[in-house]
Parts: sequence; C-alpha cells; structure tokens
Amino acid sequence: MATRSAAKAHRQSLKRRLRNRAVKSYTKTILKKAEAAIASGDPQAAREAVRAAISALDRAAKKGVLHHNNVARRKSRLMLRFNAMVAAKQTGG
Repeated sequence: MATRSAAKAHRQSLKRRLRNRAVKSYTKTILKKAEAAIASGDPQAAREAVRAAISALDRAAKKGVLHHNNVARRKSRLMLRFNAMVAAKQTGG
C-alpha cells in the first residue's frame, strides 16, 4: 500500500485531471463556435462568440489549466481572424 501522502496526492491528481479535462473541453467547444461564427461572416454573431471564447480562455489561464502564453497566442490568432473578417465586410468583400 502506498503511503498516506502518496495516496492523497493520487486522489488529488485524479480530481484535477477531471476538472482540467472539463475546462479544456469547454474551451475547445467555445473556440470552435467562435471559428464557425467568423466563417459564417456575421459580424454581430462573431463578436459575441469571440467575446465568449476570450472569456473562456482567460478563465482557463486563471485556473492554471492552460499556460498564459498559450492563451495569449490563441486569443491573438482568434482576433486576427475576426478583425480580418470585419475588415473584409467593411470593404465590401
């Protein structure tokens, strides 16, 4: 039998793993919705979806599930795509 501290650490790691998986899954889902909204070309729907995605990413970073640099990169790329879509709509593309 493992020592008490090792057993407790294992129980904690299992709980963290489940929580981290849930947060990652939710974040991925929200990001996919944002990408789909951007691809649809509707600026209002895309704005709301991007806002939700950025919020989900920031929460994941705050909880330590995703590294802050990883979150910054994802947010930057998402905003580049969103801004490109908005610019294309404004120029009549």
